[in-house]
Amino acid sequence: MELRRRVARFAAALALGLTIASPASAVGSPGGVPAQLAAQAAPAAEAVPVPEPDAKALSYYRSGNWLWAARQLLTLAFPLVLLATGLAARMRSLSARVSRHWLGTVVVFAALYQGLDWLVARPLAFYRGYVRPHAYGLSAQTLEKWFTDSTIQLGISTVLAIVVAAGLYTCIRVFPRRWWLAATACLVPFLLFTMWIHPLWVAPLFNDFGPMQDPVLEQKILGLAERAGIEGGRVFEVNKSVDTHTANAYVTGVLASKRIVLWDTLIAQLDEPEVLFVMGHEMGHYVLNHVVQGVVLYTLLAGIGLFAVQRIAPLAIARFRSRLGFERVSDVASLPLLLLLLQLGSFAILPAALAISRHMEHDADRFALELTQDGRAAALAFVKLQQTNLSHPRPGPFYVWWRSSHPTLGERIDFANRYRPWEGGEPLRHGARFR
Repeated sequence: MELRRRVARFAAALALGLTIASPASAVGSPGGVPAQLAAQAAPAAEAVPVPEPDAKALSYYRSGNWLWAARQLLTLAFPLVLLATGLAARMRSLSARVSRHWLGTVVVFAALYQGLDWLVARPLAFYRGYVRPHAYGLSAQTLEKWFTDSTIQLGISTVLAIVVAAGLYTCIRVFPRRWWLAATACLVPFLLFTMWIHPLWVAPLFNDFGPMQDPVLEQKILGLAERAGIEGGRVFEVNKSVDTHTANAYVTGVLASKRIVLWDTLIAQLDEPEVLFVMGHEMGHYVLNHVVQGVVLYTLLAGIGLFAVQRIAPLAIARFRSRLGFERVSDVASLPLLLLLLQLGSFAILPAALAISRHMEHDADRFALELTQDGRAAALAFVKLQQTNLSHPRPGPFYVWWRSSHPTLGERIDFANRYRPWEGGEPLRHGARFR
């Protein structure tokens, strides 16, 4: 998932980086929960307690906050140093000597920028991606595979940087007064294209994806997908055990590439009812169109962010032109400035964006609970994920506001314990979607 997040973060950084309640329906009504599913529902049981984090989990949580802060500072410091030292202008001059055509200059500059950014970030990335997970017993990855994956990431991110920079500066040259609007319009097909190719061409570069190894479990998942209204659902198992001891599952792709992916570590660590709940959660994202909503959200934020950059960047250039070494936004040496402004804007709206993400995740939990009607399996799944991933079940407000894209595990366990409308014959929020 890391590269998937990097793709999304790159697009969101360049462009600046909810759910609609479904009609409720009564249990047993057309489109409600099937009778055979209701018959399989777990009986009322004692609430699953939220485990207190042990010393190891607390240490992982606290060090993670410091690491997150260091990454944010590095993300802002890198373009700022290039601008303050005039290095961005010298990189542009070097790029112009390599290719005299303006578009060729943009391509060379983008490749240089991405390569230098990759090198500067390696020490922290190595600690974050290899040293720290091994120190906490979370990683199974060899040093050779880490370096191989890191090099592949460099190649992919460089191609993305070139495509995005070329598109951005083409918009600036062709639409000097409305380039922000043109760039926003271009972002939609760019996001959809990257989301489409990722599960098909990118993710398989790092791990092996294939059909589930347990055909019985696969049939139960496909049956659950059919009840959720997903026709021809595709479920893939990925061998993440070569990289990590943690567990996860996710929905990815768009259109024909859309699929649900389970890590083999999750299948190994969770019982069958718990796996089915996790699958129900991912199906909720699928059925509730959260991917489409995310694209719309990023596009709206992109328009706002790029409009602000178009207004602010010329003022900053006019104020510091002697130090910067360039005088126009159309000069590719301005790329670090544009990215810096976009990163600042992304950071400012981060709490709001994360709040929307948490709302979507909570609604996917609700969907899965109504689909499986097994709150105890849901709560136990969250407990196991907490312990396996060294998660803090009730982190502080700073973590929630600035880092948490999901409700806290404590909140999710509590919700799984108490949300049982089917037991009292109450309407289900998403019941109309079930078959």
